[in-house]
Amino acid sequence: MQRWRLAARLGTPNATEIDWKRNLAVLSLVQVLSTLGFGLIFPFLPLYVKELGTTTGGSLEFWAGMVFSVQAFTMMIASPIWGSVADRSGRKLMLERATLGGAVIVAAMGFAQSAEQLALLRALQGATTGVIAANNALVASQTPRERTGFALGVINMARWAGVAGGPFVGGILGEFFGFRESFWITGALLAAAGVAVVLWVQEDFHPVDRSARPGFWQSYKSLFTAPGMRGLYALAFLRSLGATIIVPILALFVVSLNQGQERGAVAMTGLIIGASALTSAISAVYLGRLGDRIGHERILLASSILAAVLYIPQAFVTVPWQLVILQGLSGIAVGGLIPSVAALMNLWAPGGSQGATYGLDNSVQASARVVAPMVAAALAAWVGYHAVFAGAAVIYGGAVVVAWVVVRNLAATASDRETPG
Repeated sequence: MQRWRLAARLGTPNATEIDWKRNLAVLSLVQVLSTLGFGLIFPFLPLYVKELGTTTGGSLEFWAGMVFSVQAFTMMIASPIWGSVADRSGRKLMLERATLGGAVIVAAMGFAQSAEQLALLRALQGATTGVIAANNALVASQTPRERTGFALGVINMARWAGVAGGPFVGGILGEFFGFRESFWITGALLAAAGVAVVLWVQEDFHPVDRSARPGFWQSYKSLFTAPGMRGLYALAFLRSLGATIIVPILALFVVSLNQGQERGAVAMTGLIIGASALTSAISAVYLGRLGDRIGHERILLASSILAAVLYIPQAFVTVPWQLVILQGLSGIAVGGLIPSVAALMNLWAPGGSQGATYGLDNSVQASARVVAPMVAAALAAWVGYHAVFAGAAVIYGGAVVVAWVVVRNLAATASDRETPG
């Protein structure tokens, strides 16, 4: 199938007129710095809430959960709006907003005087940032279509590198420098990323004439009616839900596997997360590039099946090292899902709508992060920690079904378009 000829009609004609490889290198650095920065604060956020205390009398447990969930909730609402603005004003501008705006807000968290103030700042962070979506939209719009899978794979490798290193570095910084100083360091990293975008990232952006420009709702209606897009967004939700459902209970599960011994549990939890992030980073680049050659549909379906299969034995582990190995293997599958879904979105979305495409993608993934803690808590309370991993396997099983439907529908659509008359 001449997929790229078909996609060229929907493509970005000026993507090859700029140095997209230089852009990719700079944006990869931006992704590492921003993800590393955000990851720095995760290990000690609950402890910071405890240190700050509350002024309204609410429980510390409530506010500890709130500082996590409120950021995902506001990001879920704001991302489609910023995505639509990106298609009108430029994707580079949106990345500058996400990095420089995030730098100011995160640095301000180091001055918070109560858990309530911290939660408010986290809500502002979710509404203002969205580096991943802005980065994906900029890469997709400024990269030749036939290299999209590779480019998005590289960006996601950078993302997973930050995910792997952030909590580890953050734990050290929180231990030796203090909680407040870690927020200021994160702000500095985001500011450095923003400056790099301003100085070194190129964008060949030509806004659509105002009279021909679709409205906000019309642009998203066009996305949902484009071939395969609803299925791809469903896959984005399921992947994010499957990957994050285990995070809230992982440290507690490790303690239970150690017969209640907390010593070494934090380090082992970090090792498990790091193993998955490392293999995801490597596979994102390789499988993204492979998808450019053999078709992202094949990578999508194979990765979904592999993820579902590899999560099943995780429900039966008896010692933590088994989880390290299995999470490392399942990370390969998750790393394949990310660039294949992102590349297919870029191929099948209406031309010039990368901002809306990835803004909605970010919103969908944020909604999964809102739901995941509640699902994990319910499964752990009713059945036990092992059931959370079984739940993840079921989620990825659902992704297999959706992926099969998406692949079949896209193949049928491509066949119809190539048929004369």
